[in-house]
Amino acid sequence: MTASPLVAVPADVRSFENYDWHATPDTYLKALIRVAGATPVIIPALSMEFDIDALLGRVDGLLMTGSASNVHPDRYGVPPSRAHEPFDPDRDRLTEAMIRGALAAGVPMLCVCRGHQELNVALGGTLATEVQEMDGRMDHRATPNKDQGERYATRHAVRVAPGGVLAGIVGNDEIQVNSLHRQAIDRLAEGLVVEASAADGTIEAVSVEGAKAFALGVQWHPEYWAETDATSGAIFRAFGDACRAHAAQRSAAAR
Repeated sequence: MTASPLVAVPADVRSFENYDWHATPDTYLKALIRVAGATPVIIPALSMEFDIDALLGRVDGLLMTGSASNVHPDRYGVPPSRAHEPFDPDRDRLTEAMIRGALAAGVPMLCVCRGHQELNVALGGTLATEVQEMDGRMDHRATPNKDQGERYATRHAVRVAPGGVLAGIVGNDEIQVNSLHRQAIDRLAEGLVVEASAADGTIEAVSVEGAKAFALGVQWHPEYWAETDATSGAIFRAFGDACRAHAAQRSAAAR
């Protein structure tokens, strides 16, 4: 039986019961296991304590998750404010290093929500906050509902760029997505290609031009409905296939 590829998942830092916990929501882990066919490995946000390049040489993929926290605006040259909070600087340090390292090493990467924004910042782009307050923009925030199924329900359509990376996975049609965010890409980083946009112009998906391996970012949450929604499942299966191909290359190189 072929071993499933290993996918690194950077952790958020949360304080609970007098401890700092390094953790990630299990929706991402289940999507990796059940749909991508991969084995997730949670990486603690202790980037100064271990060799990130060595780690990336031992995994087959990188999944950048969403989070309640936001990338600190110092990282893209904007003065911080209450509107930019909450922050997780330990995650910021880890994910920026992992994104750059994965692109350099050709490790497949899927970036979701905060991860999509982290990808843009790591490559030199900027973010806008409180997008719903900008003229002509939609309210992309989650509904104030305690039921997770309602909060993560598909809310609006995005237009997929014809002939792009995302179109190769889900087709060129308009798709329905479950975006839950109040920040979005402002200035697109050099080297990123827009793969999908909302009707209000919000960039909803990007890819890395000329990447050595799968490198896709989406602002919405395909992990939540990966087992039941065709579009969400297709994204995770494509990522899983890329991770398996990388695992095969690593195995062949080790012989």
